[in-house]
Amino acid sequence: MPAFDLVTEAWLRARFGDSPTPEPVGLRDVLHRAGEITEIAVDLPTQWPALMRQVLLPVVVHALGAPATHRAWADRFTHGTFTEAELAILDAYLEEHRPRFDLFHPETPFAQVADLHTVRDETKGAGLIVAPEATGNNVPLFSARTEDDPPQLTPAEAALWLLHAHCWDTAAIKTGAVGDPMVKSGKTTGNPTGPLGQLGVIMPVGRNLYETLLLNIPIGVQGRLGTPQWTRTITATWESRAAQGLLDLWTWQSRRIRLIPEQTPEGIRVPRVVVAAGDRLAMTPDWEPHTAWRTNAPAKTAKRTAKAAKPTPQRPLRHMPGKAIWRGMSALLAVEAEETASFRTSELLDQIRGLSGDGLIDEHYPLRAETFGVVYGNQSAIVEDVLHDMVPLPVAALRVDADVHFAVLEATEQAEQLAQALNYLSADLRRASGLDPIPWDKGQRPGERLLYLLDPVVRRLLRGLQNVPDEDTLDRGRLAWERQARRLALQVADSVHVAVPESVFAGRETRKSDGSTAAAYPLGIAVNDFYRRLDRILPRAADERRTFSPPEREAHP
Repeated sequence: MPAFDLVTEAWLRARFGDSPTPEPVGLRDVLHRAGEITEIAVDLPTQWPALMRQVLLPVVVHALGAPATHRAWADRFTHGTFTEAELAILDAYLEEHRPRFDLFHPETPFAQVADLHTVRDETKGAGLIVAPEATGNNVPLFSARTEDDPPQLTPAEAALWLLHAHCWDTAAIKTGAVGDPMVKSGKTTGNPTGPLGQLGVIMPVGRNLYETLLLNIPIGVQGRLGTPQWTRTITATWESRAAQGLLDLWTWQSRRIRLIPEQTPEGIRVPRVVVAAGDRLAMTPDWEPHTAWRTNAPAKTAKRTAKAAKPTPQRPLRHMPGKAIWRGMSALLAVEAEETASFRTSELLDQIRGLSGDGLIDEHYPLRAETFGVVYGNQSAIVEDVLHDMVPLPVAALRVDADVHFAVLEATEQAEQLAQALNYLSADLRRASGLDPIPWDKGQRPGERLLYLLDPVVRRLLRGLQNVPDEDTLDRGRLAWERQARRLALQVADSVHVAVPESVFAGRETRKSDGSTAAAYPLGIAVNDFYRRLDRILPRAADERRTFSPPEREAHP
């Protein structure tokens, strides 16, 4: 049986500083050089949270413990890298558990079951654990392979896709393994997706890997740490249960897997696998740190005030396909939320807010929020899309009493309102020309074009708001944002106007419900309504234009 030691083998690709070329490194080297590493390169974005939760974070937390207080966290964070004493503890920890970090160990292969097999010893192509590959009903549109041509995974590739399968695997039918108590007719049904597939994953990102690790470790969780999977014996038998602590949740074994290596002229390859049902998470605990939450807030009535309202169950807030993360900023910044609020931000972002309030993290720190998600289709049995985004996130915006908090929420809300104003303009002009408005779920409405153009502008604004020295600078930044937003809105409005026929100048007569007729949205009314909305949405730009521009109305869009 070949060996592949994840502690020393170079199975990860790390970028150091500004170098564009990743360098192969093993787990021990990653921890020793965490202060120098700016990125771990992966083949699919969703491999990164799987690697963090299944390996990096559990090793660090189980070996060194989680910070008990904000001050203890800040003391570790300011080091910028692991100390010599911490590295000695990490090295000893990895040495102690080293047999469990061998990918092909004959008895305890990492995150696998050594003797996993079916009654007929059937195996499947390694593409079964590779999300973009065609397997069974999962046939990606642009797959370069078919199921009859499975990939020959290197050990490094197999390790990352193994972790990915535990976190993001599709639902539905899985191979029935010997020892699985729920096998019927050689298969197990009712399997949910991997645990991360049920979340909208949010991870705070720092300037280097060390800072990112610290930013993703909850503070004061000593009472609910639990143990990682490599401290237990995993067999084909699985159960539906609650997570027994943070480390159990991070290293959740949602599948029973066995990689089947072969020696080839190119070296060790993994062409075949066995993937069976694994543990089912009874529910996502409310202390899951890597997601924001949605709450069905109870309605306020005369008898049921906000103070009297009881908290309602929360569920993970998933990301919307095709929607940039800054468009959900109200959820990211939902810190110190009332019990009746619709959203609650992630525990980790709320933790950063507390650290900022205590003066333990600089308000100008270049924090980023990275988001991940998977869109499943056909009863969650196939992967339709992978969602990934990253935005600058001003630390000050996490405090509800900070001006930057209001500036961020205002700008992102203005972008949505401008998109809506353009959609109203388009609908008015289409009605005037005898057409129906573009349905919200079909075609591309002009508001979507504007949001696409505003995307880099919003990101530049968020980056600028990370380093605002005073209120005057903040005011100038908000005015500059409104100027640019207005210019782009007028640019898209111009394209809307050009696309309609000349008949919209007079409008089209329509019959009202009472039988009378009226001109429906002639050009003048539609354009004036648009300008009024524009001035209301962007008041600073409107005030500046009224102050410094001639009194004539702007040219039509």
